Amino acid sequence: MKAKKIVALLLASVMTLSLMACGGGSTPETTDPAVTDDVDEADDEEDVDAEDDVDDVADTEEDADDFEELLAEVIPEETVTLDVFDQLANYSGEQIGWFGQIMLEKFNVKLNIIPDPDGAGVYETRMESGNLGDIVIWGADGDEYLQAVEKGMLYDWNEDDLLSDYGPYIKENMPYALEKNTNLSGGTTYGYGFAVAVDSTERQDAMYTWDLRWDLYKELGYPEIKNLDDMVEVLAQMKEICPTDDNGKPTYGVSLFNDWDGDMVMFVKSLATAYYGYDEFGFGLYDPETQTYHPCLEEGGPYLESLKFYNTLYQRGLLDPDSQTQKNAGMTEDYQNGTAFLNIFNFLGSSLYNTEAHAAENKAMYPCPPSEAKPLIYGQNVYGGNRIWSIGAKSEYPELCMAILNWLSTPEGRMTSEYGPKDVCWYYGEDGKTYFTDLGRTAKLDGKTEMADGYSGTFEDGNFKMNNETWALDAANPDSNGETYNYRKWESFMSEPSCDIEADWREKTGCATPDEYMGSVGYALAPGTTYTAGVRSDELQVVWNQVATCIKDNSWRAIYASTDEEFDQIVADMIAQADEYGYDQCVEFQENEAKLRAAAEDAVK
Repeated sequence: MKAKKIVALLLASVMTLSLMACGGGSTPETTDPAVTDDVDEADDEEDVDAEDDVDDVADTEEDADDFEELLAEVIPEETVTLDVFDQLANYSGEQIGWFGQIMLEKFNVKLNIIPDPDGAGVYETRMESGNLGDIVIWGADGDEYLQAVEKGMLYDWNEDDLLSDYGPYIKENMPYALEKNTNLSGGTTYGYGFAVAVDSTERQDAMYTWDLRWDLYKELGYPEIKNLDDMVEVLAQMKEICPTDDNGKPTYGVSLFNDWDGDMVMFVKSLATAYYGYDEFGFGLYDPETQTYHPCLEEGGPYLESLKFYNTLYQRGLLDPDSQTQKNAGMTEDYQNGTAFLNIFNFLGSSLYNTEAHAAENKAMYPCPPSEAKPLIYGQNVYGGNRIWSIGAKSEYPELCMAILNWLSTPEGRMTSEYGPKDVCWYYGEDGKTYFTDLGRTAKLDGKTEMADGYSGTFEDGNFKMNNETWALDAANPDSNGETYNYRKWESFMSEPSCDIEADWREKTGCATPDEYMGSVGYALAPGTTYTAGVRSDELQVVWNQVATCIKDNSWRAIYASTDEEFDQIVADMIAQADEYGYDQCVEFQENEAKLRAAAEDAVK
């Protein structure tokens, strides 16, 4: 419909130009032949340009019609179930709720989400079976992905013009991300990485925001927080003035979970990222400013210092004792209910706590990093990140899978996966800007909001269970009037403070939004590059797995140490055990990777 309107406007402009050439318009007379000739030539050029524009739009409309015809041919008459092997998923089973309904409406499919929890052996089992699934989503573009490529477990996107015919939006708009995957995969395209950007010179929205219960912080009189020790003391004071949560249960400084542990304990390495500005990097952390690698067992290093922070919280009664055993869902409930006061991530802190109900009570979480912290902010990347979208080689429906990935990569698909059904939860106004509906705004701020307009369950029930991104949240949305996919930066959302406590935070920081504030304090930038993790040998991988288990298990033991002496002993034992497993081999490999990453960073400067 939009393309047809453009054609009509262009045709109208051509007709206007024709009328002017015939004397229908009022033009000044001239007796200078040269001027007359110039005007005639300009008119001729404008006519040709207008005709070319009409032809281009007509071609675009014809291509869209061709795609719709192809799409109609691959949408099944009877509902089919597609297996989605997803290393990023926190959910198992059929995609339900509003997004499941949209998949039925648009593609007549059901999505069966198959997660790959750490240590469960799902990846190995599916590789042995010879069938990874229909849609395959990778947590990283390293060893496991490359093994799948080598063993022919993924579908070649150029075979039978799969990408051209059923992924035209991806092909046209994500060329650099496709190129990166092609180079990574030995010359064949099997997918593309997540969070693709339009402009690599821009930074992403801050993620490590140190969200703190600002209402309690204000009540305490805004005590100075210079470092991690100061943060512990503030959390202890908060527990004194707020000993119970919304449901009358005990409160804590922080609540953790172990679902997302990788080579190290996720919250420990992420605290180092939030405080020191170092990025997770194998068994350790990488400083993008000095291009220095810090092994995780480095004495006095960022990982062990962060580990001690959580142990101190435990010893002070400020760590939720269920942290090691609960999953993401348990931690989510804690922050929704105000059980914990601090989260270094905005999407696990303020995004869960700052509901309209809490705002009505003048309660909210806002950024309050220690003054000595230097949180990491990632640069946008036209090449995409390391979490790959791909299709299984044994899928009976590769065209259908590609069509779904293509839709998820369109502005409408990206917006829908993030915010819910168009016109039900969000829409574009007459000014071209992006707006929430009343339902959409409430649902984004409180996932337990019941859906409407024929969509069942709560917004949270129907959340996009694939847990991956096509376009980066801060990438430009071409369907909007100069805005991005990030609702926090929509003109319509950045309105007056929602409550007195938000107004207080704004006044105290001098900033209107959390991202503006995080950009105003000291931060480290990790630029987007084409760097991809190297492949470990089979022998090294065995060593790597043993070391990873040793580090994660002992890190959790250290967090729950009752005394400083017990903590020190557990750490010493962890280092000794890791050395016996071959930790030094892992460090040597990663130090070389740091050199490769530094070279990739230098290439984009």
